[in-house]
Amino acid sequence: LEPSSREELLETQDLLGGERPPLWQPAPGAAVTLGACFAIFEKGVAGPGAAGDRAWGSAIVLDGDRIADHALTEGRSDAQYEPGLLFLRVGHVLLDAVRGLGSLPAVLIVDGTGRDHPRRAGLALHLGAVLDVPTIGVTHRPLIAHGEWPAGDQTSTPLRLDAETVGYWLVTKPGTRPLAIHAGWRTDAETARSVVQFCVRRARTPEPLRIARQKARLARARACGELPPS
Repeated sequence: LEPSSREELLETQDLLGGERPPLWQPAPGAAVTLGACFAIFEKGVAGPGAAGDRAWGSAIVLDGDRIADHALTEGRSDAQYEPGLLFLRVGHVLLDAVRGLGSLPAVLIVDGTGRDHPRRAGLALHLGAVLDVPTIGVTHRPLIAHGEWPAGDQTSTPLRLDAETVGYWLVTKPGTRPLAIHAGWRTDAETARSVVQFCVRRARTPEPLRIARQKARLARARACGELPPS
């Protein structure tokens, strides 16, 4: 499940896209540990980038509002960016970061799509299958799914591929652009939307993903001499 070539990735995505594992849902009233992972590249990388680009990965676990665990990694991209093949760009960097955690969260939020994908197996779904953890994708726009933006009093509207709801446009803060929320590994679109709504705090981005992004940026700044070592 950890391909290193375009051909291997396409085969893996076809396999994962056909899987329908049991859906995860948080138990009513139970505390749930929320996690997220995020990758960032060296400044100056333009366009699709290239194989070998320097990258930093961050993974965090929140227990309530407390950071219970976090891990950082530095690596090199395996490929340039290509829509639908993001795993080759950042997959191994993110896996290394998440595997650096002491324990996995109950659900992991990923900067990538899930079922919204030509083979129904975007980065969020793929990482969840490899790690054996439920995942949710959060992006600024869909990959190939379609849906109208929320209007009026609406806070969310469905994103669909054919007849399947694979995610939602979700307004997380009034007056801001909606985010695309994606069903991932062992999550459906409704659960993904509910979890993201639950973990939005003071920013438009859900709190676990915001913190993971912030830590990845700090790691890059320290590695590049923009900040003193921690």
